[in-house]
Amino acid sequence: MVKKESVRASRQDLETAPVQAKRFGAARRRRAASMLEDYTELIADLIACNGEARTTDIAERLGVAHPTASKAIARLKREGLAVARPYRGVFLTEAGKAMAERSRQRHRLVVDLLVAVGVPLEAAEADAEGVEHYVSQTTLRAFAAFLKARNV
Repeated sequence: MVKKESVRASRQDLETAPVQAKRFGAARRRRAASMLEDYTELIADLIACNGEARTTDIAERLGVAHPTASKAIARLKREGLAVARPYRGVFLTEAGKAMAERSRQRHRLVVDLLVAVGVPLEAAEADAEGVEHYVSQTTLRAFAAFLKARNV
């Protein structure tokens, strides 16, 4: 049972509406951006390995239905991150390539940090898939400084 004093303390600690709205708004924007980042990173990888990224391959590797991948690709195109050529697959624009590279760098940094603190590599890779999209630039800089100080 929760004591009334604990409830009162948490109510007193409640942030102002604008502060909470800013934090929640940032989290929503990061969630929306994470899908674009996952797609651009995968498309870049498929192009590097296969010379193209087909919608079928994208859907299979992300574990989504073909229509879901098609909708996401349409969004990438609207956002100026990708172009699709009939019967030739999906290709990234310069902006899409830049997004993929930033995402890849964040992923590597998060994996390296998790491994440095003792997380097994397989778990670090899996955990980084989520964490990489939600940490701020301030946090990423702290991760990098931590690793640099330890020559990792």
